[in-house]
Amino acid sequence: MEVFRLARKKHPITLSGKGASICGGRWNSKGTEVVYTAQSRALSMAEVAVHLSLATLPNDFVMLTVEIPDDIPFVTIDETDLVKGWNVFPHSFATQIIGDEFIRNNDACLLKVPSAVVKGDFNFLINPYHEDFKRIKIIDQTDFPFDKRIFG
Repeated sequence: MEVFRLARKKHPITLSGKGASICGGRWNSKGTEVVYTAQSRALSMAEVAVHLSLATLPNDFVMLTVEIPDDIPFVTIDETDLVKGWNVFPHSFATQIIGDEFIRNNDACLLKVPSAVVKGDFNFLINPYHEDFKRIKIIDQTDFPFDKRIFG
């Protein structure tokens, strides 16, 4: 399976989860390392674009293609299992608890979660502490300039 991630060149291009741990996110609290990826390039872009404006748009993004071996199983969180309002901004602590427990339990390397940005699409959270993590690799890196019309 291939998943995608937008990253900035000013940061090391690695899969570590350290960036997500600095501020936390929808699926992890501050201090919990997790790697966010998306099922498509378009979803990856949308997940980042909702946090930007034309005035704050950096020009150093790269799209990463991440290869996950097909024999690595994943756990799925269904939208019907989540509390009402799980997808609002600012995000709910309920979803952070789910992600934090996923990392802490270390039972799986991947957690498939619904996107709060694009209904019907999914993100894949990667646990950098799981034994299968070492098998997940960045296989492509391409400059990714945003089309400014998105912010117009």
